[in-house]
Amino acid sequence: MGSKPLRRTPGRYALGALAATGAVLAATACSTPEGGGGDGDAAEGPFTIGVSNGFIGSEWREQMLSTLEDAFAEYQEEGIVDELVVESADVDVNGQIQQIRNLIRSDVDAIIVNPNSPTALDQVFAEAAEQGIQIVAIDQAVESEHVTNVVIDQAEWASISAEWLAEEVGDGGEIIAVNGIDGHPANEDRWEGAQAVFDEAGVEVVANDFAEWDQSKGQTVTRDLLSSNPDVDGIFVQDGMALGAFQALQAEDKVGEIAMTGEARVGYMKQWAEQREENDDYTSIGVPNPPSVSVSALHVVVRMLQGEEIASDALDGNSLFLPIPDPVTDDDFDERFDEVADEPDAYAVDHAITREEADAYFE
Repeated sequence: MGSKPLRRTPGRYALGALAATGAVLAATACSTPEGGGGDGDAAEGPFTIGVSNGFIGSEWREQMLSTLEDAFAEYQEEGIVDELVVESADVDVNGQIQQIRNLIRSDVDAIIVNPNSPTALDQVFAEAAEQGIQIVAIDQAVESEHVTNVVIDQAEWASISAEWLAEEVGDGGEIIAVNGIDGHPANEDRWEGAQAVFDEAGVEVVANDFAEWDQSKGQTVTRDLLSSNPDVDGIFVQDGMALGAFQALQAEDKVGEIAMTGEARVGYMKQWAEQREENDDYTSIGVPNPPSVSVSALHVVVRMLQGEEIASDALDGNSLFLPIPDPVTDDDFDERFDEVADEPDAYAVDHAITREEADAYFE
């Protein structure tokens, strides 16, 4: 085979064209990769990797794709992979089913999917598995036996900031909650984890609404909830919306008066830094939700394609749980902020397992 054209969207955060449509990132390859690897046997490389992303309404997803592209390029230079086929658009479940079928027709060896549903994609996952395609889900877990979830525990992730907020407002405290997308698997897992903490701590959630992991919507939803519940003690807000929630508090002149969970993103951390200078008593927390889970999944799926087996004690059901990075707190804020202060406001504090750390999950 001759040289394939390279079509790559330039710039780390200039992923608009890539995120809005299916795209192929191709490099020079000397042979057509063989499909397979789904039975645990090693397949010949280089491997073609597909990506299905069904939601493009957040900068987090852009960072997820960008870091994956960078990591893929390193494997590409080593001749281990040859093409990254990306299907990325704002679609419902049926649209994501079509994305995955497109990837199957593209003769990919593996699919990395950020799923829109924990169960509704089961049939198309089975179709891919029948073709010997390895499937890895990221960001949120799915139930299909044909899929290996490479994820953080979203319930545990939410419980960390919920525990902080419960301590701030105390037994009998009243809070409002700004959550992500109603019915979305990651959102449901997070809220289940947070609610368990609040119930145990005696914290009452007086109102709950959804802002779709969007800062502007986060500001609007927080403003509306505060208008109906002006005397609350705290706000639980998921990442991707905390800066907007903070701006709503600013508009009501209630920053520092109402406790609020934050986020480990640069835009919010800038506001946190300013508050620390103005008010020694200001406190917050930001639990990283690393977009580079995509990179961790790439390390895992490459090893699966190479015939390695995940150790049985590394799995919880069909899930390989990644470590949740340490939260950003008042105690280590200055050091953590210095590490990312020059990044764009939308940048999320990130982490991926290394190749060596990925090796440890395998027999």
